[in-house]
Amino acid sequence: MKLRLPTHSIESAGLSMNVMEGQGIPAIAQELAKKEGLDLSKHRSRCIQREMIESADLVLVMSESQRLSIGELSPEATGKTMLFGRWLRGGGAQGMEIPDPYRKSREAYAHVHRLLVKAADEWQVRLT
Repeated sequence: MKLRLPTHSIESAGLSMNVMEGQGIPAIAQELAKKEGLDLSKHRSRCIQREMIESADLVLVMSESQRLSIGELSPEATGKTMLFGRWLRGGGAQGMEIPDPYRKSREAYAHVHRLLVKAADEWQVRLT
């Protein structure tokens, strides 16, 4: 998203309490991103904080369960929390969920990467 919306403030954080703070992105994900012109080598994982949710204008998540979790952390954020795949065809009324490829095959990472690129393109159209 940062590449597509460079003037917007965009942050990334995980929801799971099992997030390994400071962990880098898997090599295959970095490789796929690099082909799109993104250098994610310095990106480090972190767990989302309530303050991040409350200060955001828009919160994008990958799944409906994540959307509900954001609502539990910050009920007032429910209206500004949407699926990142909101505008992708093939999803339900709320959009398409994007699966987590962690510890899956190269093909799974490539599939998710394509979905992320398409979703980012769709958000770019709507936010510019």
